[in-house]
Amino acid sequence: MHVLITAGPTREHIDDVRFLTNASSGRMGYALAAAAQQRGWQVTLVSGPVSLEPPLGVEMRQVTSAAEMLDVCLDVWPRADGAIAVAAVSDYRPATRHVGKLHRTADPLRLELLPNPDILAELGRRKSQQWTVGFAVESHDLLERARAKIAAKNCDAIIVNHAAAMEATESSIQLLDRSGQVSLEFHGEKTLAAERIIQWIERNLASATAADEHATN
Repeated sequence: MHVLITAGPTREHIDDVRFLTNASSGRMGYALAAAAQQRGWQVTLVSGPVSLEPPLGVEMRQVTSAAEMLDVCLDVWPRADGAIAVAAVSDYRPATRHVGKLHRTADPLRLELLPNPDILAELGRRKSQQWTVGFAVESHDLLERARAKIAAKNCDAIIVNHAAAMEATESSIQLLDRSGQVSLEFHGEKTLAAERIIQWIERNLASATAADEHATN
């Protein structure tokens, strides 16, 4: 089983000094990569800028922006059996990146922002017998918003947690399957949550993918 995992934040540069980003620590994505590797899976970890050491035995691909993350994911995707999109990808990027440093003036500074590519939706659009699992970080209406994303992104499962978990070592997760039903709930350390998620994927998605490939061959 070869799984593609995205992790961490992305950075969208305004100039050579400043950028748009978020509070993602990358802990959940790295924990999932370690848990999958320990189950004997081949893991490609595509990570934005974080201060974590990559798990031993994992193929590491480091990126900065959402566009770079998409390019690497599309390169890896044809060889992968599934993907877990954990990265907190910036939704927008500056329309123009200024060369050098923008200096402060007394005038207001207005930024034009363009939408970034939706990496999970793009992987879902291109998948054949592959599976995709996404993460939804929400501040309210968690389950309703997660269910809407399952269809919009062609996911086999969505894991939803609260925005407060982004910098924490613990998380409260709910995993919704393709039908929108909650199939797994867990509160605790992200390392333990990652193990539960990988076990669920192994039982419900990975085994089905292997059976489909065997039938095709």
